[in-house]
Amino acid sequence: MRKKLLINGEWLETEKYSPLLSPYSGEVIAEIPVAMEKETDEAIEAAYRARGEMAKMPAHQKANILETLARLLEERAEEAAQIIALEAAKPITTAKAEVSRTVETYKFAAEEAKRIHGETLPLDAAYGGEGRVAYTVREPIGVVGAITPFNFPMNLVAHKLGPAIASGNTIILKPASQTPLSAFFIAELLQEAGLPNGALNVVTGGGRIVGDRIVSDERVNMITFTGSPAVGIGIRNKAGLKRVTLELGSNAGVIIDKGVDVDKIISRCVTGAFSNQGQVCISLQRVYAHEEIYDQFVEKFIEATNKLKLGNPLDPETDVSALISPNDVQRTLNWIEEAKQGGANVATGGRAEGNILYPTVILDADPSLKVSCQEVFAPIVLINKVKSVEEAFELVNDSRYGLQAGIYTENVHTALNAAEKLHVGGVMINDIPTFRVDHMPYGGVKESGFGREGLKYAIEEMTELKLIVWNRN
Repeated sequence: MRKKLLINGEWLETEKYSPLLSPYSGEVIAEIPVAMEKETDEAIEAAYRARGEMAKMPAHQKANILETLARLLEERAEEAAQIIALEAAKPITTAKAEVSRTVETYKFAAEEAKRIHGETLPLDAAYGGEGRVAYTVREPIGVVGAITPFNFPMNLVAHKLGPAIASGNTIILKPASQTPLSAFFIAELLQEAGLPNGALNVVTGGGRIVGDRIVSDERVNMITFTGSPAVGIGIRNKAGLKRVTLELGSNAGVIIDKGVDVDKIISRCVTGAFSNQGQVCISLQRVYAHEEIYDQFVEKFIEATNKLKLGNPLDPETDVSALISPNDVQRTLNWIEEAKQGGANVATGGRAEGNILYPTVILDADPSLKVSCQEVFAPIVLINKVKSVEEAFELVNDSRYGLQAGIYTENVHTALNAAEKLHVGGVMINDIPTFRVDHMPYGGVKESGFGREGLKYAIEEMTELKLIVWNRN
């Protein structure tokens, strides 16, 4: 299956193609076009020329395009899930859940397209403001460069395209090299839904050519990026005065307070740690359990972990499948070995079979170990004992990252303290940090990035606020 670039409404071939391999089987599943500077410039120019038409499009028309897209995707949900499972090795049950979320994300975008508004200002509150009427409006920012990751190849694309279309912008989309099929699929549906030519352009290729060109080109007004902190920092340094939204890394933690019913939360915590092989920005990576319930929690967590089924992502019974690349398997094995050498106890897992890393539970890990202080992005979770929630607050905050954190507690005062003291973008009370629904504000602090996603909040990032003042004197 040979794919083509989408530029100005046309599907174009390139001189060079690269094979796309299944992370699970290693088989070639498609040939992907490799864009160079010429094709990237053409995509940017197409988006630049189309920006006027998109900016003038009525809200009801933008909403209708997004509603139609959601309907078309819902009708072809099974096909979409198969694509995700093939290119990302995401277990098919999880892939189906992602497709459902993506449908909902575009529906939210359609709703938000119809309620972008400003406000009136009482200028006479200031001396000299009498006789004037003021109001604000939100206008499209122009051309949005969207760079997306592999782990949610359809829904994280939706979090870029949905608000961009809803707010009247045009887009150049560079999907992750491992997961471009989802992006091409959505682009085809958007054409069918009536999106004007040039409003969306999909360009695949190397980050140093395609990505750098999009980031540095003056015709692009905003970059929205989800990926690693190293790449995000590089984008920020190259973007100049462009607006930039960065959704970067994390090593999310949850605190288990004394008095919590462990049986009620084990399944949820295991899911948070190992869903999509731990390749989730808010995957549960660190658990800090109070000493009074630590042993019980560890025993039940390991028992539940060992019941997970490993295998083919297309098998509905599979819970955990392959990591995205052999390099990631080797990296995580090296980190596990470092943890062993550093005195940590690998209670279960710690080995690989092909590209599948067995779900791994590590106890007593020092905060300086890579599995503790970096983003592991694999099915690895640490469980450490704490004497108090105050100690746990300090350990959660002792991180370069700050995306989301969670706490389970029966004490309302402890919950309120957690909300205040945890230095993260979102605090989940009586839940894991992996919780996300698609209309909530989502983003972090420190090296987890800045700006917020979630449809309403992303639209604010993708629009300019303009003030209009009428002098009636």
